[in-house]
Amino acid sequence: MAEEKVVFQRPGALTDAVTNYCPGCGHGIVQRLVAEVIDELGVEGTSVGVAPVGCAVMAYDFFSCDMIEAAHGRAPAVATAVKRVHPENLVFSYQGDGDLASIGMAETVHAATRGEKITVIFINNAIYGMTGGQMAPTSLPNQITQTSPYGRDVHAAGFPIRVSEMLRELDGVAYIERVTVDKPANVRKAKKAIRKAFEYQLEGVGYTFVEVVSTCPTNWGMNPQKSFEWMRENMLPYYPLGVYKDVKAEGFADVYEAAAARAAECPIANKE
Repeated sequence: MAEEKVVFQRPGALTDAVTNYCPGCGHGIVQRLVAEVIDELGVEGTSVGVAPVGCAVMAYDFFSCDMIEAAHGRAPAVATAVKRVHPENLVFSYQGDGDLASIGMAETVHAATRGEKITVIFINNAIYGMTGGQMAPTSLPNQITQTSPYGRDVHAAGFPIRVSEMLRELDGVAYIERVTVDKPANVRKAKKAIRKAFEYQLEGVGYTFVEVVSTCPTNWGMNPQKSFEWMRENMLPYYPLGVYKDVKAEGFADVYEAAAARAAECPIANKE
């Protein structure tokens, strides 16, 4: 009789709790990838995650590592405090677009520009999920939501925020990549991005950020299959996938070296 081999199992960094995510939602996939990378790096015992307010508000039930619940939008501030007290730990926040790009935009921008050595996992599904489907900062032009029943009017509500493109201009940012998890090839790419972000953090390179373009079938009013089709047709052209910043790939050791090169013509910025 052939010996049986384990070919697939729950990552150790995930608990066996049943998640509250809707069918077709990307949260479950992304959280599994985060847990797999934590396992592979062997850092579960020194990892601290910060859960947001939103659909992932109960992430503390799903990860086996230490978790902290933050007030709405304040996850980067909490993560900053943890990392500064425990610089040897892997510290990450896990946030949706309403939490990160609306209520927590100030915390997001300032943590990034300070070069805080934390990792932010950002789920962009172009809508407020848990609160019932309101328009988010990332909702697309003409997208119908509970608070834009005739579609997002950019003349009244402004344009969607492309967060990765915005943050890449900040000197404290070491690495930004936008990914999605709609098919196996993209799931593998997303995992590589999360791993690189965590590794850069542990190496002290700077602030790292992974944006995951995802779906919200329930609040989009679609079944899972249709929601992925809608995401590919509408979200990916507006939020193109790819690496938006990688200071090590540019030949720098960390954000400080990269920032010094960028400000080479400014005497006071390079004063020792």
